[in-house]
Amino acid sequence: MALATKRPGHGGTPVTRTFPHALTDSRPPQLGLVVLQEDESIEPDFRRLLSPEIELLTTRVPSGTEVTPESLAAMEHHLAAAVSLLPGASRFEALAYACTSGSAQIGPAKVAALLSGAALTKAVTDPVTALVAACRALDVTSIGLLSPYTAQVSDRLRSVLASEGIATPVFGSFEVAEEARVVRIDRASILAAAEALAAEGDTQALFLSCTNLRTLDLIADLEARIGRSVLSSNQVLAWHMSALAGRPPAPGRFGRLFDQPVPASTAPPQGTH
Repeated sequence: MALATKRPGHGGTPVTRTFPHALTDSRPPQLGLVVLQEDESIEPDFRRLLSPEIELLTTRVPSGTEVTPESLAAMEHHLAAAVSLLPGASRFEALAYACTSGSAQIGPAKVAALLSGAALTKAVTDPVTALVAACRALDVTSIGLLSPYTAQVSDRLRSVLASEGIATPVFGSFEVAEEARVVRIDRASILAAAEALAAEGDTQALFLSCTNLRTLDLIADLEARIGRSVLSSNQVLAWHMSALAGRPPAPGRFGRLFDQPVPASTAPPQGTH
């Protein structure tokens, strides 16, 4: 292909050249993530939880400064628009809405429909769908649930889990509504609450709910202390998305779950746009 060139004249005119180029057909496996506007935790966690070969693209959805059933439900009206801000040329292996309580409030099926209708993706998921898949993989039907939020917010999550055959007979909360406070809850507070819940009742695993709660570095230590599986919102979501993309998660001390494959029967609804 010939190059178009403008050579400098006697007055020192700048040179402008047009170069040929080729396009590559290869692309890394891509995952798409819809993150809450107020969330500070999930993106740093996902950089550690996903294999380096995976390309993670994120967008943000408007979310209230306080978490209430009303503010969670309101996100339904913004999800498709948030997904539409992801690169249109992307071809996602999986796309996820990263809000545990929001997924429960809106409903995983509705979330799946909204996400798969707004982007080219092979699969969709969310923390609730991922948690159910994780419990199936670990053969868990009873969990202790630790949430930062009020009981009113968590009741919906417990109801959705019950409909999937997962009981939450032991529940504890920090009774916090403001996201800015949730992300600042310290390690000692989470460890103390988690161990106290684990001592109550006869549950098979412990779930640390909320994508904004800083739990990733506590999982392995807690499992050693309480002698059972510990799950968290970001951990189960990264595990499920990795499996849907056909890639192993990153190696690391991120809990027993990362040794488990995803049973095909727990995959979320498939869809393309």
